[in-house]
Amino acid sequence: MNLSEVAGKEIVNLVTGERLGVVGECDLIIEDTTGKILALLIPRERGFLGFRKDKSVLEVPWRNVKKIGNDMIIIEYEGVY
Repeated sequence: MNLSEVAGKEIVNLVTGERLGVVGECDLIIEDTTGKILALLIPRERGFLGFRKDKSVLEVPWRNVKKIGNDMIIIEYEGVY
């Protein structure tokens, strides 16, 4: 699967049902020798007018990705968002 195929998909947490963001707004941690994705870095919730309330991110290990569909990526994450 190419990065262009997952760009723009919404990320939804299976545990809470929350929409966490869009892949285009996220960063990826990639293993430099193998090219495998290790984790998604999802920016924390944005505040008024799109400005971030803080600079922190949610790091979700790639093993928590349960399903990649046509419109969204389903993750199973029980941490605090």
